[in-house]
Amino acid sequence: MGIRELAEQAQTEIRAMMVDEVLPKYGDGDLVFVDVRDIREVEKTGTIKGAQMAPRGMIEFWFDPESPYHRDIYGDGEKTYVLFCNAEWRSALCAKSLQDMGIKNVAQLFGGLPAWREAGGPTEEKKRK
Repeated sequence: MGIRELAEQAQTEIRAMMVDEVLPKYGDGDLVFVDVRDIREVEKTGTIKGAQMAPRGMIEFWFDPESPYHRDIYGDGEKTYVLFCNAEWRSALCAKSLQDMGIKNVAQLFGGLPAWREAGGPTEEKKRK
């Protein structure tokens, strides 16, 4: 099984949210957008305005409260974490992994950043600190 098949399988097991579903809720505080792309990609193309960064290689560590790398921003059980990438594969794999860890309030942004941009969602440039 290749990466395409893994991502497609993950997509059958996770919640996918459409841009027209999340855009009206943008900024209300209930959704946390999480960019799972590598920072170099984010620096080149920008991201959803206000999105948190959690690269695919670290996301499980940052979400797990038992991990020495845990980040408090990812510990709010009242919020829905909407993961996105440039398409859907990485965010699907991340969402599936987090679900497997018992995190229920996670979803994938269907269509990723391109769908967000096409719908006129706000974006911003992101540079390394």
